[in-house]
Amino acid sequence: MTAQIIDGKAIAQKVRQEVAARVSERIAAGKSQPTLATVLVGDRPDSAAYVASKQKACAELGMGSVHCPLPADATQEEVEARVRELNADPKIHGILVQLPMPAHIDEERVLQLINIEKDVDGFSPLNIGRLAQKGRKPLFVPCTPYGCIYLLEESGVKIEGANAVVLGRSNIVGMPAALLLISRNATVTVCHSRTRDLPSVVRQADILIAAIGRAEMVRGDWIKPGAAVIDVGINAIPDATKKSGRRLVGDVNFEEAKEVAGYITPVPGGVGPMTIAMLMKNTLHAAEIQDP
Repeated sequence: MTAQIIDGKAIAQKVRQEVAARVSERIAAGKSQPTLATVLVGDRPDSAAYVASKQKACAELGMGSVHCPLPADATQEEVEARVRELNADPKIHGILVQLPMPAHIDEERVLQLINIEKDVDGFSPLNIGRLAQKGRKPLFVPCTPYGCIYLLEESGVKIEGANAVVLGRSNIVGMPAALLLISRNATVTVCHSRTRDLPSVVRQADILIAAIGRAEMVRGDWIKPGAAVIDVGINAIPDATKKSGRRLVGDVNFEEAKEVAGYITPVPGGVGPMTIAMLMKNTLHAAEIQDP
């Protein structure tokens, strides 16, 4: 048995095309151009690359983007002042503060400042709180978990009634992913570094979302035959055959797992493309809320 490969690039492209069409319709109707503001504190190369890719996506889909860089030694007050300015600007529909920020910045205070209607990353405690409560809906869902669930649904994986295991409990991926699965009537187990006999727990999963940040930690014999495996991990490991001397792998040993699973995402090309696609979808939604 070889798993069906879930093509994140193709599904993300479909989302992007739908967003671009709706953006075009909005602008033709004389409504505001959906616009994303990115706040980057410092000059981490990886963070700068992520921000650049988000700006590029905005341009490709006909959306506006405003970049707000701040030096690495910016004060808490300066960062908060920038967020307040963006909250007050009616031309800005979404605000994304690139994480991580320098250690001297209180990230929680900054994120709490973002207007809930502009919280396109879905990290506001108000949005997460709504996600956690039965019968309530957040305005925005964090982009990577949103992408994970979208991949499952687009691939025809039945979530309702499934036993789901989420490997990792971060605020950015693990916990929101668990809440999204619960909202779709899965029975969810969240695993972490102190989970006893981790392989046997994972083996019960009809759906596995792996977001632990350890290269190829999940082996093929951990996977239940026919399970759907969504691999969020992006880890660089040495590879002398590559020009860079390394290659990217997920948290799941893909070659082993694909011989057991029913569905699996590759790394790269699985969850990664979905994160920016869902950010674009969230930014369009923000514009629709603020300028219906």
